[in-house]
Amino acid sequence: LKNRPPIVTIMGHVDHGKTSILDFFRKSKVVSGEAGGITQHIGAYQVIHNDQEITFLDTPGHAIFSDMRARGADITDIVIIVVAANDGIMPQTLEAINHAKKAKKTIIVAINKVDLPSANLDRVKSQLAENGLQTTDFGGDTEFAAVSAITGTGMEDLLELIALQAEVLELKANPKATSRAAVIEARVVPGRGTTATVIVESGTLKVGTPFICGPYAGKVRSLINDRGVAVKSAHPGMPVEVIGFEELPNVGDHLTEMKSEREAKSLATERQEAQRLARLKPQHRNRMEDLYSMVRDGGGKSQLKLILKCDVQGSVEAIKKAVLAIESNKVECTFITAAAGPITESDVSYAASTDAIILGFNVKVEAKAVKSAKASTVEIKLYSVVYELIDQVREAMLGLLEPLTRETVIGHAEVRQIFKLNRGRVAGSFVMDGRIHRKAHARVIRGGIPVFDGRMSTLRRFKDEVEEVRTNFECGIRLGEFNEYEEGDVIECYKLEKYAQTL
Repeated sequence: LKNRPPIVTIMGHVDHGKTSILDFFRKSKVVSGEAGGITQHIGAYQVIHNDQEITFLDTPGHAIFSDMRARGADITDIVIIVVAANDGIMPQTLEAINHAKKAKKTIIVAINKVDLPSANLDRVKSQLAENGLQTTDFGGDTEFAAVSAITGTGMEDLLELIALQAEVLELKANPKATSRAAVIEARVVPGRGTTATVIVESGTLKVGTPFICGPYAGKVRSLINDRGVAVKSAHPGMPVEVIGFEELPNVGDHLTEMKSEREAKSLATERQEAQRLARLKPQHRNRMEDLYSMVRDGGGKSQLKLILKCDVQGSVEAIKKAVLAIESNKVECTFITAAAGPITESDVSYAASTDAIILGFNVKVEAKAVKSAKASTVEIKLYSVVYELIDQVREAMLGLLEPLTRETVIGHAEVRQIFKLNRGRVAGSFVMDGRIHRKAHARVIRGGIPVFDGRMSTLRRFKDEVEEVRTNFECGIRLGEFNEYEEGDVIECYKLEKYAQTL
């Protein structure tokens, strides 16, 4: 195993300077020793800091993060949360923090725009602490850098923090293993065809390598690095654009080296057939109506996962408070994310990866989110009245509880004669009280002790099969495969009823 570069994703509220930070590094810290400079955008790039490579994902932070996690490609090592020193924490900042925390990633905070007169570092640090990120100078363990992407202040400090955290994480990979890479961006380029940017996770990806990616086979015809230069191979942690795909892959799909093109095509055929069959099956995710019916049908979990989007931050806090105020010792209601703004494709991707339901209050759903939700069968529920939202969440929580079972005895019969038949023995019985029902449960009691408990298989009056026999009538009873009846046994008939628990 050898050390590999850390893979860094930068997230933050719009206009807080994420793009400016990326641009600063791109212009001043690109990999040296190659001609040409950066000529194209491929979704990721590398910089050098003290002879150490650092890979940055240059994509919409939340979308790439949730899309890749939804498909199992969790390649980010370090998340940088960008907060503007003059604005402080905003809704998208909280969303970014939640994304990083849920994924259990190392977080570094970059407090940007410290060159502005209205910058207030202490206020930002207090807000961070209120949201679970206590900075090191406030007695916590969250590393931070005060920076300005415009003047360059603190940018070296930020790179140093990334390098130190990478050292702590002990990031390693085997360059001699079978090559495997994660797709972070895919597009069709005129003159090149279908291409995808990948981050190599293990092994060394080489030109000429046959591969499988998702349900499609391919062969690496060309590798282009982040500076637009053709290379022959790519090592772990390195971003490259791969030319040689048959079809457009999904973000988060894994490109895996195969021994031969024939083997790759054979596996691709199998995967495509599996996908076709899967599409024929009805998809199922948590839906509000399903959760209500679980009260009756016996499904059950212990956690209700929600993504909440509201028109304003005040509504977010009010609804969260109201939902969390629903008292229950049996169901945990968890907000995966809760923020102001429209319901986006990123929200749908995150809901798909966590099996959450999306609740919207006085918000719109973006067109891409509608399409994505339909494809991934994620449910989006929209509300304009708070109490309706709260009531439906309460009903859904009830639906997650396993129903309890109540036993009700409905009758007793005494065994008075045993008949031997070809298929076993039948107990000739007299109903002493209540009724004996053919579809009920029954147990054989001998001397006050149950000796058998199961379902009834036969109930007869003379030669006729009947549904039930009432008090003071005789009948023939056969219970499952039980044959050890004795005269004087009591057959106790009972039914099991399920009923809903309370929160």
